[in-house]
Amino acid sequence: MSPEKLAYMANQIGRFFASQKSQEAVDGIADHLIKFWDPRMRRTIVSHLDDGTMQLDPLVRQAVERLRTP
Repeated sequence: MSPEKLAYMANQIGRFFASQKSQEAVDGIADHLIKFWDPRMRRTIVSHLDDGTMQLDPLVRQAVERLRTP
C-alpha cells in the first residue's frame, strides 16, 4: 500500500479520536494501529515518517512515532 494511502487512513483514524484529550487520542490512535494494521503497513508508515512525504495530523504523527519502538 502506498505511503500516501496509509497517511490518509491514519488521519481518518486520528479524526475519530480527535474529540478526546490529546494524550488519550494519541494512545487510542497508536493502539488502533497496533491492533488492526498489518505489520507491513506499520513499517511502511514509520519508514516514511521522516522523509517529508507524510502528511500526518500532529496527533497521528505522535502516535506513529510510538510505533518506532517495539
